[in-house]
Amino acid sequence: MKLGIHAYAWCSEWSDATIGLIDRTAGLELDFIEIPLMTLDRFDPAAVKKRLADAGLDAVTSTVLLRGTDITSPDADVRANGIAYLKDCVRATAAMGLTSFSGVVYAEHVKETNDRPTAREWELAAEGLREAAKIGQEYGVLIGLEPVNRYESNLINTCEQALALKRMIGEPNIRLHLDTYHMNIEEKSFYGATKAAGGDLIHYHLCENDRGIPGTGLVDWNSIFKALGELDYRGYAALESFVDTTDNMKTWVWRQLAPDGDTLVREGVAYIRGLMRKYGLQS
Repeated sequence: MKLGIHAYAWCSEWSDATIGLIDRTAGLELDFIEIPLMTLDRFDPAAVKKRLADAGLDAVTSTVLLRGTDITSPDADVRANGIAYLKDCVRATAAMGLTSFSGVVYAEHVKETNDRPTAREWELAAEGLREAAKIGQEYGVLIGLEPVNRYESNLINTCEQALALKRMIGEPNIRLHLDTYHMNIEEKSFYGATKAAGGDLIHYHLCENDRGIPGTGLVDWNSIFKALGELDYRGYAALESFVDTTDNMKTWVWRQLAPDGDTLVREGVAYIRGLMRKYGLQS
């Protein structure tokens, strides 16, 4: 398993000014950094690619769709904006020399609605992602669907639902991205959901139930790593704990979840590495 860290452990957005986090991540002897693509216009993908190569570090990318880019919107212009944005994310991922892009890419993150999703919204999500997936195939990029909790999406909350959408899309480069923070709310079993993802799993967010330091809360880490061990999972897994609120997506960090980002990373990484050793998942 490749162990990494989300850049939001230290910053509230990714830009040219935060490129030094690549070296910080490499110094922690992690395998990769997760780069958020919420602000595509604030960094140079070529510079990131070079910095990653110089540091000997791998990376993945992720994002969420916001109101103006909802590919399930009844507004055709908004859907077109969303599809164009997803394609830009795929191209930026490839321009950095990377192959894994994932997140809440199927509908607006934190959509204001009191309704269950309609069959039409499912169809629109599949149609939009089918277009993005075809571009991904041209660039050699996999696209991971990340289920999130009911307060952040009314469309995809569970692994089972993500698998259903993957089948509707019908493209070979669509995969799954699980997140323990959301699983803690929506899944019946950490173990069962992880095993259900199986060979489609390309990314895993390792988050405590309060997004604090892994191992300090309620998440059933042994069930998760038992399943990952049985899958012989060799994909990406990143600590995703936020240290601040952001202007570009909702993180809801209203209190200090760790003394600072470095403490969160150091203690969280030590805990996860212990589980990796226990279940035969050393990178």
